[in-house]
Amino acid sequence: MTSPAPPGARADSSPDMDDMLRRARMDDQRRSQRPALPACVPGLYVQHRDRGFVAHITASESTFSTVRALTVSVLKAYGAGQAAADTAEWLVSELLGNAVRACGDHVPLVVEVYVTGRSVQVNVHDPAADLLPRRSAVAMDSDNAESGRGLGLLDMLAPGWDIAPSPVGKQIRCHIAK
Repeated sequence: MTSPAPPGARADSSPDMDDMLRRARMDDQRRSQRPALPACVPGLYVQHRDRGFVAHITASESTFSTVRALTVSVLKAYGAGQAAADTAEWLVSELLGNAVRACGDHVPLVVEVYVTGRSVQVNVHDPAADLLPRRSAVAMDSDNAESGRGLGLLDMLAPGWDIAPSPVGKQIRCHIAK
C-alpha cells in the first residue's frame, strides 16, 4: 500500500518533475527566440551560446565582415543598446585585425560575443600564445601615426581588458558596459 500524496501535491508528478518540465519549456521558448545565424559562409562556423554566439573562423575579409554584422545584430537581439553593440563591433574588428597582423593571413580564430547581466563580453582567441599585444611608442594624437592606436582605444572603450591562456593559444577578453 502506498501513502497518499501530501496536501497540494499533484498525484501525477513530483515537484522536481514540474521544475524540469518548466525549465524545458523555457529553454524551448528561448531557442525559438534566438536570432538567426548565417547558414553557410566559407571559413565560418557559428554556434549559439547563452545570449550570444561563438564563431570559429578562418581569417578573411568575408568572415570578418559577417562576424562584425553578426556582433551588432545578435547583441541588439539580446538587449544590448546600440552604443554597446557598436563598441563591440569595433572591438571585434580591431582584435581580429591584430590577430592577423600577429599570426598571418588565414589564421584560425575563435570569437565569442555575448550579453551578461550588466555588460557585453567580447573574447577573441588566437593560436599565438607567446605573441602579446605591444603598445606603440607613437602618441595616439600624432598626425604621423599610421598604426599603434588600437591598444589606447581598447583601454578607453573596454577598460580592464585582459589576456588569458586559451585552449587555442591566448584570448583577449573585453567587457563593455551594456
